[in-house]
Amino acid sequence: MNIKDIVNRDIVNLTNCEQEPIHIPGSIQPHGFLIAVHSNTYKIEFCSGNSKDFTGISHEQALGKTFNAVFGEQSLTDLKSYIEKKLMLSSSMLKISLLDKHFVCTVHKSDSLYIIEAEPASVNEIDASREYNQTSQFLSYMHDTNTFKELCQLVAKGTRDITGYDRVMIYRFDKDYNGEVFAESVRDDLEPFLGLHYPHTDIPKQARELYMQNLLRIITDVDYTPVPVYTLDDSEDKNLDLSLSILRSTSPIHVQYLHNMGVGATLTISLIYQKKLWGLIACHHYSPKNLSPELRLAAQLQGHFITSQIDLRQKNEEYELSQKTNTALEKLNAISITENHTFDELIASPHLLELCNASGVSILINNTVYKNGLTPADEEIQKLSSWLATYTQNGHTHTDKLISLLPEYKDICEDASGLIYHSLDIESNNCIIWYRPETKKEVNWAGDPNKSIIKDKKGLSPRNSFKLWKEIVDCQSKPWEKPELDTAATYAYSLQRQINLLIITQEEEKYRKLSELLKETNSELENINWISTHDLQEPLRKIQLISSRILSTEKDIPEKVEDSIRRMNSSANRMQNLLIDILKYTRLKHEDSNFEPVNLTDIVNDVITELHETIEEKQADVQVDELPVIQGVPFLLKQLFSNLISNSIKYSAHDRNPVVKISAEAVPVVHNDADKMLYRLVYVADNGIGFEQEYAESIFNIFTRLNSSSEYKGSGVGLALCKKIVQNHNGYISATGNLDEGAVISIYFPVNRVAR
Repeated sequence: MNIKDIVNRDIVNLTNCEQEPIHIPGSIQPHGFLIAVHSNTYKIEFCSGNSKDFTGISHEQALGKTFNAVFGEQSLTDLKSYIEKKLMLSSSMLKISLLDKHFVCTVHKSDSLYIIEAEPASVNEIDASREYNQTSQFLSYMHDTNTFKELCQLVAKGTRDITGYDRVMIYRFDKDYNGEVFAESVRDDLEPFLGLHYPHTDIPKQARELYMQNLLRIITDVDYTPVPVYTLDDSEDKNLDLSLSILRSTSPIHVQYLHNMGVGATLTISLIYQKKLWGLIACHHYSPKNLSPELRLAAQLQGHFITSQIDLRQKNEEYELSQKTNTALEKLNAISITENHTFDELIASPHLLELCNASGVSILINNTVYKNGLTPADEEIQKLSSWLATYTQNGHTHTDKLISLLPEYKDICEDASGLIYHSLDIESNNCIIWYRPETKKEVNWAGDPNKSIIKDKKGLSPRNSFKLWKEIVDCQSKPWEKPELDTAATYAYSLQRQINLLIITQEEEKYRKLSELLKETNSELENINWISTHDLQEPLRKIQLISSRILSTEKDIPEKVEDSIRRMNSSANRMQNLLIDILKYTRLKHEDSNFEPVNLTDIVNDVITELHETIEEKQADVQVDELPVIQGVPFLLKQLFSNLISNSIKYSAHDRNPVVKISAEAVPVVHNDADKMLYRLVYVADNGIGFEQEYAESIFNIFTRLNSSSEYKGSGVGLALCKKIVQNHNGYISATGNLDEGAVISIYFPVNRVAR
């Protein structure tokens, strides 16, 4: 049977410490021993090399055997009972006898293994009980503290009284995981660390992650010799995850760091708040020191109490702040943005600053800046608003250190180191911004944070200087609290709604005025229409009557005079036809007749009958295929096809007889990709003079003519009238042409109008 140790012998230094696998060191501290058994068979898979020192059974004797084969049936029964009933209770420990020796054990599961870490039972159980009583008394008066800092100070003192460590610190992290000694209880002859800051490199990321998993960590002697963990050599890469282990061996980098500080033993308790590492209770002793497992739990209880109080105290503080900001919000919401209440009046309200305890505020609306308090200049606000709109995609953001986003804005940080930004428009730079000035502060570091790693003959190593180092922090404002951010957001959304409502109101007023103007214009057009279709026709009829009489009764009229009279009569006829077409066009938009089934074949045949003389005169050939039945207004459709057929005959070529073909697609078609409706498509094609395709749309405009009136007579209203009729049927009309070859008019009638 081959046995191997699983010690991680990779060389670790500060160039690779962030990748150091500190959860699998393969060794433990020597103040206890470790056994890992399979969760189903209870076969011993791993055993520390010091098991013989505590039990008389070596790792060679234990590995590969079951737990009961080594320690007896009663021991296995006690272990199973504990696992079944108490494994999930972090405050309970397994008290067990192994080969007539008493131990206190922590047990946890890792993959398919139960890891048992055993330490000799305390002989001072009465003293341990006294310490628990002291803790209970301690908890009873902790609620009397006024501030959270006072509470932490009391916890530090109480923890030191319970544990006997030389120094107990409440260590708090900032957002970047730099640490601050927030409270401290220390031996009188030692230098206090209260208020000192430590760079985030002192506790690397993977160490912080383990603090999240394992809430208590003890090192009894920094000069300890690691004890290897052994296992049977029966598979490759066999290892043991000690993330939750109490005895887990410490990173050599951390041991060197503690040596540099002169620390001989430590106890660390994690403080978890809202699933994040808020801080630590860090206990230091300047010589070796161990605590019984019972005392460790008593100390850990202090950590639980702090984390419970973080939420309570913070919520109390937030509640008081929320009351203040909400009062300002209520007063501010009473100010409405209307045409009579401008942004000048709003920006002057002190409640706008009280809303989030800002020192300045600006509102940018349509390139006009309104501001109050300490703010940047108008030009800077314009630039800043434009950048923030792009940066947030017209959203919102906040910062207490603007130069971290915009280093070039250092010149304005005196008045605007911090800001809250909310866009008021998804397309423009309209926004509201609250500002805070810089708050210069002095930070005391335990050593220069820029020299947290030093280089010596041995390479890179942890710093060994913890001498006070002062840093002046500027261009940074007081941080924005959550109630301030929430209230600012609430008001920004309210302001945005008011602005939108104002815009809508203004648009409605504009449309109302336009509607009134349109009514007046329509009324004037009706008058003009009446004049053009009635009053103007009377003098035209007189002109036609007098000119006809002169031509029919007068003799010996000079040829030039007769020609002029005929031309006058012809012009009067054309004008009368134009007035008749205009009347048809204007009346068309007022047509609201109900649609009914219309057989287009019958309509076209009726039109051909009415145009019989014109067709005969021009020797035209009008061909009609089977056309669909649609829903429409019969007389309008008759007017439509009458105009189209007449146009085709009118614009025929001189060198060939007119041919007009009216046909339809057999099945419904789609007009275009954007419009998913189906249409009945009808064609009116001819072999006339055609037109150039660039005029395909303009020919449907009223009074548009492509040919001279002397050669082809017409008012220029016919195709415009056709377009209006088709639109009234919810359809489309288009034209394609080839010059001197002919034209094709395409008419689309929607299928939902098709008669069934």
